[in-house]
Amino acid sequence: MEYIKHLQKDKKLAKAIGEEVHELKLHKNIPLRLMASIMSQQLSTKVARVIYHRFLELYNGKEPNPQQVLDTPPEKLRAIGLSNAKVSYVQNVARFCIDHQITDKKLLAMNNEEIIELLTAIKGVGKWTVEMLLMFTLGREDVFAVDDLGIQQAMTHIYKLDATDKKAMKEKMLRLSSKWTPYRTYACLHLWAWKDA
Repeated sequence: MEYIKHLQKDKKLAKAIGEEVHELKLHKNIPLRLMASIMSQQLSTKVARVIYHRFLELYNGKEPNPQQVLDTPPEKLRAIGLSNAKVSYVQNVARFCIDHQITDKKLLAMNNEEIIELLTAIKGVGKWTVEMLLMFTLGREDVFAVDDLGIQQAMTHIYKLDATDKKAMKEKMLRLSSKWTPYRTYACLHLWAWKDA
């Protein structure tokens, strides 16, 4: 894989790469994926999956469009296990996608920075959430999640960074990651896998 050759130029990162080759996929219905990522915040993967399954059951197992989500009474969304805050954030996303005519086609035509700027305007959607969307839904190869705790822990360990000063640590992380362009997403995937192992 071309990306592995490129990332292995960083000798310290090379040690963390391991055997696994990662592939990125593009998923349809990006507005729904954004809602799903809000639902899964601060939950284990397992619990998040259960809640998302219940969410789809509200629409007979089919993927709803933003209007259908907006038309769903908040108490119905609370009943599947969402907090009040998450219910309002999910509906914020639905409303925003309708108001701004957000479609897969529109988002796919935009670059990463434009997408981050657009979607972080939604209350309840932070930069990290959009970065995860860029990586795992839009399959963008060059995203670096500097605010991700797992990435921070892995890099602090591999590069012996001082984590006491968060701002200085993040600046160092960004400097180190600039060498990984245009494959920073893959670097993140390998750092996560290394940390989990």
